[in-house]
Amino acid sequence: MSDLVSLAEIERAAERLEGVAVRTPLIPFPRAGARRGDGPELLVKPESLQPVGAFKLRGAYATIAGLPEDERRRGVVTHSSGNHAQAVAYTARALGVRAVLVVPHTTPGVKVEACIALGAEIVYVEPTMEARTGTAEQLAAAHGFTLVPPFDDARVIAGQGTVGLEIVRDRPDAGVVLVPVSGGGLIAGVAAAVKAVRPEIKVIGVEPELAADARDSHRAGRPVAWEPEETGRTIADALRAQRVGDLTFAHIRELVDGFVAVSEEEIRLAMRRLAREARLVAEPGGAVATAAYLFHRDELPVARTHVSVLSGGNVDPALFLDVLG
Repeated sequence: MSDLVSLAEIERAAERLEGVAVRTPLIPFPRAGARRGDGPELLVKPESLQPVGAFKLRGAYATIAGLPEDERRRGVVTHSSGNHAQAVAYTARALGVRAVLVVPHTTPGVKVEACIALGAEIVYVEPTMEARTGTAEQLAAAHGFTLVPPFDDARVIAGQGTVGLEIVRDRPDAGVVLVPVSGGGLIAGVAAAVKAVRPEIKVIGVEPELAADARDSHRAGRPVAWEPEETGRTIADALRAQRVGDLTFAHIRELVDGFVAVSEEEIRLAMRRLAREARLVAEPGGAVATAAYLFHRDELPVARTHVSVLSGGNVDPALFLDVLG
């Protein structure tokens, strides 16, 4: 337990993020014909409202803003499937730091274009974790850049944990918090914050059925990797990490209460319902937590109030139109 991110670290990250990250609200998901107080409720936390369209700003900014000045001067490098890259690019521009982003060539164009518009340099690699991490580490060693990991880093986890801190402060009566899982940084931080303040709240991870490596890791008691050809099948491009990190898994093992996997059709239906009924734009990875509530409630702990984290809204416009159709 001593290696896990503490509440104090998350609170320090929250101080750094003051005035930078949006303190996103909890939006009630409409229930047709229901009156207030009738049955369980779902509250959606739309991290899509962040300046970069995803929660990743929290971890990236909290980490880079905390670097010594000499490290910032040398620049930063990261690897990412899109949203973390954009968050690092946004932070680097805000702080006057050079940013180099290692991204899979399969990353949606809408995310890459946003990074380029923010002034970052792009290096394309094959869509494997080995290619991503290896290239980023080589660039860091060759140029003196500071590596800002996308998830397996205590500073990043603390930044993402501010999502959970806001949830328990806004709704301490919440019974279940549903969190999308890729590399595990978000759920590690959310679980650390939630369990520190309200240990009775259940934290449930949600993944696509086609990229459920964290679920398998939780069951096995150790990180389990999936092949990139397997995780690459899901529409949820933000959740295609082949395995959770070692540090994020330590948090998952100690603090997360369970996992649910959702189908591709359920993800699309959740995106559609979020847009039409809650007026919220979700990318596929951002919609999985809501999909778990809508289609797998029998697998979830019984509670009066569930909170689903809508982790991002950076969806390809063509895909979004197709989903809405």
